[in-house]
Amino acid sequence: MASSEPVVFNRRRKPRSERADALRDVRDVRDVRDVCDCATRATCATASEPFPSPIGRAVMSTDASSLTTQDLEFLRRPLHGFLSVAGGPLPPQPRPVWFEATDEGTIQLFTAPDSLKVRRLRRDPRASIVVAAPVGERERWLSVAGRTTVEPEGAHDLCARLAARYWDLEDPVRAADLAGIMAADQVRLVIHPDTVHRYQY
Repeated sequence: MASSEPVVFNRRRKPRSERADALRDVRDVRDVRDVCDCATRATCATASEPFPSPIGRAVMSTDASSLTTQDLEFLRRPLHGFLSVAGGPLPPQPRPVWFEATDEGTIQLFTAPDSLKVRRLRRDPRASIVVAAPVGERERWLSVAGRTTVEPEGAHDLCARLAARYWDLEDPVRAADLAGIMAADQVRLVIHPDTVHRYQY
């Protein structure tokens, strides 16, 4: 016959030595960055960041405001950038854009003077652009964020340079597309970097 007395489960407290071992395990995980080499230590600061792989190295870095020579070489390839502006919806909805990295370390693009992005940038000049390596290459991306100015001059020259970089202008259809863009009013958007984040695997 079953007993009517309540059953009491005795949860045994782990001995002090076992608790100490568990704490040491946690500390070992937290201190994994201390055994990484100096090139990858910055990426191991938290468990959510990439750890060294036996087949490669994931390197992430942040610079206060400047683009390196390697950054400029990467940004001068015919890659699309993904532009976000602070005055837009939340969460941000990036748009693919043509862009140019200048010798002065700024990022510039062109757009119509009455475009939505210009109206938003006049309310809040902060913007960012992210550029990633294409599929088939080792993973790499670069993010530039900073204050943006709207410049009335130089947009058509920029447009011509970028069209030659992104399009085959010997194609008559593309040449006609460019002629239509050049016939319209354009302004130049210039991002002045405040922070630069980069990742390469």
